[in-house]
Amino acid sequence: MATKKKKTSTGFVYSIDENVLNNFELLDLFAEVDENPLLLPKVLKMLLGEETKKALYDHVRLEDGTVPADKISDELAEIITGNKEVKNS
Repeated sequence: MATKKKKTSTGFVYSIDENVLNNFELLDLFAEVDENPLLLPKVLKMLLGEETKKALYDHVRLEDGTVPADKISDELAEIITGNKEVKNS
């Protein structure tokens, strides 16, 4: 199971298992999100795992505690298109 740490332009560090990216069920979910945006949390969980999904929510969380949907969408778009690899130190 090969995973590489990557980082979005806002500094969110994540890693995705290549097996997850090769999962056709994930592709099915992506295809359904346009018609049913309520599936987006399920996509995030399948793509990132529950722990990293929560970390993403915390990364974009506002001072009042809300998690802006537009910020999550922006981060997801970057994650999907790929980002800069984080060098292991």
